[in-house]
Amino acid sequence: MNPRLQRWAERRLPALTRYRRPEGLPLELHRRRIYIVPTGFGAAFAVLLTVMLVGALNYANNAALLLTCLLGATSAASMLVAFRTLDGLRLASVRADHVVAGEAVQVQFEFETTRLRQALRLDLGPASTAFAIAAGRTSVGLPLQTAKRGWMPLPRVRVWSSWPLGMFRAWSWLHPQQAVLVWPRAEATGPTPPHHDADQQRHRLHQGDDLAALRDYRLGDPPRHIAWRASARHEHLLVKDFEQPEAQHEWRLDWYQLAGLDDEARIARLARWLDEADRRGEAYSLRLPQQQVPMGSGAQQYAQCMSLLATLP
Repeated sequence: MNPRLQRWAERRLPALTRYRRPEGLPLELHRRRIYIVPTGFGAAFAVLLTVMLVGALNYANNAALLLTCLLGATSAASMLVAFRTLDGLRLASVRADHVVAGEAVQVQFEFETTRLRQALRLDLGPASTAFAIAAGRTSVGLPLQTAKRGWMPLPRVRVWSSWPLGMFRAWSWLHPQQAVLVWPRAEATGPTPPHHDADQQRHRLHQGDDLAALRDYRLGDPPRHIAWRASARHEHLLVKDFEQPEAQHEWRLDWYQLAGLDDEARIARLARWLDEADRRGEAYSLRLPQQQVPMGSGAQQYAQCMSLLATLP
């Protein structure tokens, strides 16, 4: 169908736009949601059938008339098949990965059905993909371009089919009430975050050359480390311990330490510091207005901090 004609029809016919509001999942297609129009090929075929019908009637040619009726019945049957390809199809869930602003996020649409459906297409903005689904569930992925951080509502998607003969296009709009959380884009360059030494109680040990303390003998300790004089005054062997505390650096990322920057610049800098800390495997905390993330590390810590930055007003 011509896109311009389709936009005109949606403006003029309220029935085509009644499902444009976001809806909760699951969404099931039925006869009141599915629309059918002839394709360009179908319109040309209808003109051909009309010419054949006029010729058959004019010359009273029964064979030509029978052929015209058979072709007409075939095209009508193809319209029914195109409708049944969509009828009963259900959108069960929508999932999306985390993404940085300015990049494309892969949105996964999970459809389910009770019978085989072929030659379906799903459109999300300029992106389009073809798929088929047997009895059960299948997941269809499409990229969605992002522009800025925060919650991004999903636009409506179109599922359609012109199977089996390409004479008719059956389509329906789906507008799931879902949103994608877009993380902020980190600044390209800038200063490094201030480092803070951890408390002495949290220092970890490493092997050194200087005596640190005496401890009880453990199986496998070398005999040259046994403190014989000290052991003589006790009932068990004592061993010289050469492990010493080594300072562990922690990154304390603080919103209020960036008072000279505007809000978006602060968010971009904190995002870059989070990227660097996560890449190095450092422990870090994050302090934001009315929110604070305690010291930690790993993928879950990184996702929590980036999500909080993304939702800042």
